[in-house]
Amino acid sequence: MSLKYGIIGSGAIGGYFGGMLVKGGHDVHFLFHSDYDFVEENGLKVDSINGDFVLPAVNAYSNTHDMPPCDVVLVCLKTTKNKELKHLLPPLLHENTVVLLIQNGMGIEADLQKLFPNLHIAGGLAFICATKMGPGHIAHLDYGKLNIGSYSCPDNAVLQQICQDFEKSGIETEILNLQEARWKKLVWNIPFNGMTVIMNTTTDALIANADMRQLLHRLMIEVIEAGNQCDLADNPIPLDYADEIIHMTEHMTPYSPSMKVDFDSKRQMEINYLYTQPIEYAARAGYNMTGTAVLEKQLRFIQSTYLIK
Repeated sequence: MSLKYGIIGSGAIGGYFGGMLVKGGHDVHFLFHSDYDFVEENGLKVDSINGDFVLPAVNAYSNTHDMPPCDVVLVCLKTTKNKELKHLLPPLLHENTVVLLIQNGMGIEADLQKLFPNLHIAGGLAFICATKMGPGHIAHLDYGKLNIGSYSCPDNAVLQQICQDFEKSGIETEILNLQEARWKKLVWNIPFNGMTVIMNTTTDALIANADMRQLLHRLMIEVIEAGNQCDLADNPIPLDYADEIIHMTEHMTPYSPSMKVDFDSKRQMEINYLYTQPIEYAARAGYNMTGTAVLEKQLRFIQSTYLIK
């Protein structure tokens, strides 16, 4: 069976994964916002470390009411926009649609399930350095793996097919326990998103400084311990996973994470799902993420200096 894909949030992540699926021969429908007119006229351009490509024509829409029902909907919005899903999703859904939340943080699926109790939900964690260069123009700088896991999907065969579609389109994909995948991604996201904003710098500058490197490692250990106490006691993340993440980041193309990009653009940052929710989740399990809580308070202060309530 051939799956029809919808993309909500066709920025760097949605544009790249959606573009790769189109390049791989799949039926993909993109929701665009400010880029709609440009993409409708010029198509989508992706500059990638694995080879640049241009899609002269894509199925582009400015409103989900004009889009067809899809078998799989990739939600690649910033989580600060998730309140819009209540209105964006319904036109794309049929009885068995799988909504794949390719977003960072903790508690995202649970909040969406409250809005749509019968929805089949999966989570996706993208290990990728990608950025939007301009209208309809995505730069894929490094990495590119996608981990996915079921939250409320009754049929694992659909996830297997999604995985196969991504793999055949050139995207390394693996099905994992969702909570494990989310905590593992937080091991990178919590220290690097927050610290690049607080120190107003990039990942390579942080990792090159001995003091910052020590602080990053300490935060990573805290996230690992929190995850192990909350969800992963039977299959804990080893503490040396922090060393793996440090090593990976050392060899990564110098990069401003999405939160740093939002800060530079004076947009709302994804503090709730990346910091507040994991802190509260861990506290309910009896673990206090004291270092992460400091980052959260610093980020909220920084954001308050430029956002008008």
